[in-house]
Amino acid sequence: MKMKLVRGLTLITLLLSGSAVAENRSLTLMLDWFVNPNHGPVVIAQQKGYFAEQGLDVTIQEPADPSTPAKLVAAGKVDLAVSYQTSLTIDVAAGLPLVRSATLIATPLNALMVLEKGNVRSLADLKGKTIGIAIAGNEEATIGTMLASAGIRYDEVKIVNVGWALSSSLATGRVDAIWGGLRNFETNQLALEGHPARAFFPEEHGVPNYDELVVVANAEHYDADALGRFNAALEQAVTYITNHPQQAWQEFVAYAPDTLNTELNRLAWRDTLPRFALRPGAMDLQGYNHFSQFMAKHGVIEKPIPALKFVIQP
Repeated sequence: MKMKLVRGLTLITLLLSGSAVAENRSLTLMLDWFVNPNHGPVVIAQQKGYFAEQGLDVTIQEPADPSTPAKLVAAGKVDLAVSYQTSLTIDVAAGLPLVRSATLIATPLNALMVLEKGNVRSLADLKGKTIGIAIAGNEEATIGTMLASAGIRYDEVKIVNVGWALSSSLATGRVDAIWGGLRNFETNQLALEGHPARAFFPEEHGVPNYDELVVVANAEHYDADALGRFNAALEQAVTYITNHPQQAWQEFVAYAPDTLNTELNRLAWRDTLPRFALRPGAMDLQGYNHFSQFMAKHGVIEKPIPALKFVIQP
């Protein structure tokens, strides 16, 4: 009996020791922007202790410059960063050692927006009009494809860079449409300011579906086990958010009540819920191949990138 007890205690000690080793993992995650409802699963995983349950100490950072998070991962300065499938495809094509490790938002959020009270009722009405963008990049591929679905050439519209003043540029009539606003944010912001907008969605007008927000890791040195546990915590958080949206909202707001508890964020939270990836670690290889081929076809990248190049190998 004594020998069995000793063996039992030894086994428990070994298990606890192994658990302690597994728990000794810290990760730094840099967001793509300041904390907002798009980051719901990350915040809830932190607030509910799901990361800690997976043996992870996750430090969440906001970038001083939204263009740098993925580059910092590539340089080995941070472990993980929130990025976009579109940006990741371009970065990998440019040779940055990045790989997708999870998906936060599994559908496009970007949309081409016009004012409801304006004279643009369909994409065809944009011929000869001015479209404001926030960042120059792949708009010829995306906007061009959408316009082509209505029989308009890309050179039949005027593209102007309005920076981050998308909503105000549309509301004041500086531009007739905007590209780069998110359907869960800018549409709500415009409505709250008394300028209801109509949105045209890229995935309904020739642009392949893609993941809006993804988490990226360094392709040359990552901890596959830690990333697996990170994804498990995210999945638990999404399950909780899906089952308890109002309670999750309160816990999300509690993360930074002074900045998060706003009517715009409340509306954005409502509109973002159905877009969270239910299985953050899962990846649509066919979809990634299709989108990469689309980017190459339109000259955004030189040649398609095989989807397997984006996959974390356990």
